[in-house]
Amino acid sequence: MITFFYDETSDVPKYVQLYRHIKSEIECGHLHYKEKMPSKRKLAEHLNMSAVTVETAYSQLVAEGYLKSVEKSGYYVDITGFPFTTKGKEEDIQKSFVRDDEHYLYDFRTNVVDTTLFPYSIWSKLTRWVLAENKEEILNFTHPQGLRCLREQIALYLSRFRGIEASADQIIVGAGSEMLYHLVIQLLGRENLYATENPGYGKMKQILMNNDCRHINIDLDESGVSLTQLIKSNANVVHLTPSHQFPTGIVMPIKRRIELLEWAYQAKNRFIIEDDYDSEFAAGIQPIPALQGIDQQDKVIYLNTFSKSIAPTLRIGYLVLPKSLLSLYQEKQSYGACTVPNFEQMILTKFMQEGYFESHLNRMRKAYKKRRDVLINALVDNHIVGKNAIYGEDAGLHFIINMNHRYNEKVLIALAKTESVRIYGLSEYYVGTLPEAKTVLILGYSGLSENQIIEAVKNLKQAWQIE
Repeated sequence: MITFFYDETSDVPKYVQLYRHIKSEIECGHLHYKEKMPSKRKLAEHLNMSAVTVETAYSQLVAEGYLKSVEKSGYYVDITGFPFTTKGKEEDIQKSFVRDDEHYLYDFRTNVVDTTLFPYSIWSKLTRWVLAENKEEILNFTHPQGLRCLREQIALYLSRFRGIEASADQIIVGAGSEMLYHLVIQLLGRENLYATENPGYGKMKQILMNNDCRHINIDLDESGVSLTQLIKSNANVVHLTPSHQFPTGIVMPIKRRIELLEWAYQAKNRFIIEDDYDSEFAAGIQPIPALQGIDQQDKVIYLNTFSKSIAPTLRIGYLVLPKSLLSLYQEKQSYGACTVPNFEQMILTKFMQEGYFESHLNRMRKAYKKRRDVLINALVDNHIVGKNAIYGEDAGLHFIINMNHRYNEKVLIALAKTESVRIYGLSEYYVGTLPEAKTVLILGYSGLSENQIIEAVKNLKQAWQIE
């Protein structure tokens, strides 16, 4: 029997209190899929309220897809438990990191790569070469910013493909984006007010919290982070993903990029952190030069990693510091050691020097573009969404779909789970309450084969009962 203690003095009607309680019990898994609910009469007697109150609460839950009414049988829970629940702002920030350890046949994650595309034979050959030819260098200390030969290769790559003219002296190699974010905070200071995109990359918000930094979330408009909100916020550092906003997929137009640079130019202590996390993959558009490449006053701190282009476990990322921050870095951080072992740096250097990196990227772009097209066609052919409801598909390795469905985001995710498909909702990356009632789902396709994508979409069609 369901027991909850409603507030007699509250302005909230009893049926709403009951509805919210049952909904919460379903979402946190205390009421299970296909579990029979108490009859309206028995629950009314147990809770000392009218049967009409219980019936109204049940009807609302049926309308939202939480319960199912079976004639002459009663009410049953119609969805499975949710991956996580939200209870406050702190959990809003944390929720995108909660791991769901359950096994899914198909997972539309955005942070994986296809391991079958990794150049194992080439990497193995280069590993043997490094071991044979660089024994002394492998075991000795290196420059705190990383091997100069690697930084030179990165500078050459950025010049050729991202429109960034930076010297090796401006580049700092580190063990992944999280380590580099910490370094940026140490350089800029904790007293600044940091702005982050909302929805956005949750790890950045968590790092700021862990460093006791003041930060504020800035909503997006059709061009990316809202310039109006940013100006009103009085923030002086902003973290952006302009080439392919995470998770909405917005490619920031040149007009907004220039406006943001002008905002940064207006004060000495203003900086932009440009996270270029998957800029290597532009499937349907001409790649837009990085924000750092059009910066004329040293206001952009550029960050990227090899997580998407090679493998997440490689744990090699890099910063391009504005020249104005180099002396500060040398003063504060030059005593340290590079956080990436020489061995991995040398292999990557050779991988880039010999042209393997460029060839590998071309292979990956071709494979991922094909998967993207297969996913889009499968979604359209199975009547899940029309092409006009797909956004952000021309860049990166994920896109979003705007669902026009009777169920909301949480219900769709839970129903997909019943068919062993893991999908993700926009609210998972949003702090607070989404300003619009749209149901937006995020689909990453880099970790699934073409056949898996087709089967996964068929399962979604079945789960969501789409004709």
